[in-house]
Amino acid sequence: MAMAGVVTGTPASAQDVELRIGPDGIRPVVRDRERDMRRGPGRGCSEREARAAARDLGLRDPEVVRVTPGRVVVEGETRRGIRRVTFANERGCPEM
Repeated sequence: MAMAGVVTGTPASAQDVELRIGPDGIRPVVRDRERDMRRGPGRGCSEREARAAARDLGLRDPEVVRVTPGRVVVEGETRRGIRRVTFANERGCPEM
């Protein structure tokens, strides 16, 4: 028996949800893929984006301490003291 006219699919989504484990426990992070795509290809991780990503990881008063072609290093405070986080210098600032 053939099934005619049956169409299945999944709804389109412009956002991704990540779960990050940090000093403040597990936190959901919502990434907007459409916003990332509008930035265009070849752009790296800006200092502003790196500080925002560090805040998402629970760092207070994050400061960019080093930028190289391959990475962006940010330092900030946690309840346990100073913590350093390294992000890849590419679109979306993925944590290394």
